[in-house]
Amino acid sequence: MRQEYDFSKGERGKFYRPNVELSLPIYLEPDIARFVRELARRNELPIELLINNWLRKEIAFMKEGVKLAL
Repeated sequence: MRQEYDFSKGERGKFYRPNVELSLPIYLEPDIARFVRELARRNELPIELLINNWLRKEIAFMKEGVKLAL
């Protein structure tokens, strides 16, 4: 690593996009990933759709005041 960097020709905010929504990766433990992959395969669904629908149902339960068993 350099002792000092020259940012005199840098452009502030060059890559800033105010309305960009990030897609965050979610890392599943191996046993959960296997289960989800198999469930998606059996139901002929993309994993993303399966997980999103699953989470929507959990969110609905939470909004109704149902406590999750964690």
